[in-house]
Amino acid sequence: MSYPEIMGWVTGLLQFAVAGYALRLNRIFGTAKVGWSLFCAFTLLALLHLFQSITPTNSGPPAGVEIEVIYLLISLLLLTSMIHIETVLKERQRAEEEGERVRDGLELMVADKTAHLTRAIEDLKLEIVERKKAEAQISEQARMLELAYDAIIVRDMEDRILYWNQSAERIYGWTAKEAMGRKLPELLRKDMFNALKYEEAGKVILETGNWQGEFTIRTKSGKEVIVEARWTLLRDEKGVPKSVLGITNDITEKKGFETQFLRAQRLENIGALAGGIGHDLNNILTPLLVSVQVLKSKVTDADGKKLLEALEANVQRGASLVREVLTFGRGLEGESVLIPPRHIVNEIKRIVQETFPKSVEFELRCPANLWIITGNAAQLQQGLLNLCLNARDAMPNGGKLSVQAENLMVDETFAGMNPEARPGPYVVFTVADSGAGIPREIRDKVFDPFFTTKEPGKGAGLGLSSTLAIVNNHNGFILCESEKGKGAAFRIFLPANPPPAAVEKPAAADSRVPHGHNQLVLVVDDEEPILNLVQKVLKRYGYRVLLAQNGVEAVALYARHQKEITAVITDMVMPIMDGPATIAALQAIDPKVRIIGSSGLVSKDGQTKAKNAGVKYFIPKPYTAEVLLSTLHDTLQENQPK
Repeated sequence: MSYPEIMGWVTGLLQFAVAGYALRLNRIFGTAKVGWSLFCAFTLLALLHLFQSITPTNSGPPAGVEIEVIYLLISLLLLTSMIHIETVLKERQRAEEEGERVRDGLELMVADKTAHLTRAIEDLKLEIVERKKAEAQISEQARMLELAYDAIIVRDMEDRILYWNQSAERIYGWTAKEAMGRKLPELLRKDMFNALKYEEAGKVILETGNWQGEFTIRTKSGKEVIVEARWTLLRDEKGVPKSVLGITNDITEKKGFETQFLRAQRLENIGALAGGIGHDLNNILTPLLVSVQVLKSKVTDADGKKLLEALEANVQRGASLVREVLTFGRGLEGESVLIPPRHIVNEIKRIVQETFPKSVEFELRCPANLWIITGNAAQLQQGLLNLCLNARDAMPNGGKLSVQAENLMVDETFAGMNPEARPGPYVVFTVADSGAGIPREIRDKVFDPFFTTKEPGKGAGLGLSSTLAIVNNHNGFILCESEKGKGAAFRIFLPANPPPAAVEKPAAADSRVPHGHNQLVLVVDDEEPILNLVQKVLKRYGYRVLLAQNGVEAVALYARHQKEITAVITDMVMPIMDGPATIAALQAIDPKVRIIGSSGLVSKDGQTKAKNAGVKYFIPKPYTAEVLLSTLHDTLQENQPK
């Protein structure tokens, strides 16, 4: 076999190999177009070439070596290319498979993360809901703290105030803005605040974690109040003290009632003791008085008779004193009957004009239409006479004594100002003098038995206590108003029996009282119960109300609301800035301001103060809603445009 034939065979075999590989590519490509096309082409080429190699041609010599070499190279190139293509395709296939695996892994990861994120979102939603509930609860608790009646104060361990609720503002007078960041002792008046007690309380709370006690303080307005405080030590997570929670309430009124109750108990005990002593003294004085009277008929010399007369006078004086003791101890004796009050005051007038010094000017005011009262005339005369005697002794150089009787229908407003009063008809007896007056610090003691400011031998201290016992036994009450150097006034309120026509039905009385038309009224008084009562009455009858506890607050409020305020009702006796000073300041802002003066001094001193300050209208305390509203109506009706 010649060399060309060998090359032909090799070339043919290579072409068959290429054709076979084309079949493999057909599987790789996954389609018949490429593989079968190559297979058919190379198979025909290989068969043709082999046929030419083994079959001699008559037209010329066999194909040259060069052609065979070219066929061989082309076949090798095709085979190499196809192998490379297969390698590339395999790599591509592996890459695609790897991509599929990675994509599947990523999808699983994304699904897992999505599920985790969904759970996190749901948890976050629940947390948000719970947080909103907690915030709402905290907000509600904060609102409840603000609305609490007790003052709630939180301060740090250096006494700086961290929290100050609305009741703290009401009790202490300082707003939260003024109090925050300041030390509590700085807000309290040094003249009233017991610093030593405060320091001792601080030591106790550090040792035990709790403290409870009372303080007497002055508010921002200068008002003296008694507060009950309960302190609790608050600690952080590590147990270190971080702040003090203080709950404080104003017990001034409660202390006043306790004082009245204790005084009533004391008077009751003293009365029982005095009754027993009086009974024994009567047993002692009776034989003495009888013996003196028997001896007077037997003794004939002048000196002996004088001695017996002096002895009889002292025994009679002792018997009179014992009667007062028994009146105080046992109360009202004798039958109660219907009494015209005019008879009682006329008898008092006769006694005063016959026995009192001429330097004492007496005035009686008694209308003809006084209601009938029920009681013992002798006891009531004795009670009024005791007041007149005290008034006389308070004016050693002379003065003015006035006795007045009047009808009064006590309403809920009046009763709210006086715990002992009950709504209903009363006859009021007023005994007023222009004497030295009663100092504020002893005013609560004047009704105590044996308490007296007179010199020894000038009084036993039973006059006012006996009068109080008589009034109480007649189901009445007595009020004392006095100012040092300005005289004193005692008002006795006794239940009355008016005729049916004189007692109005509540609906008729209410329709007769003038109503307001949404006017704004400024009320100034240092007594919070009076402020609250007046506010309640005025709002009920169609007015709007602003409240001030002293003149400084009143002037500030008037300056801000001058165009709205139609009238001012002010007390004449207040701390910091009294009534006349307040009136002068208001008139400096607006000379035509409408002002109604009010005072507990039932003598003319309160009215004189108001008139001197340029105030036309005046209402004495305590007053009824009808008096308040009628006076306010008359004031607003004046043609004084603001």
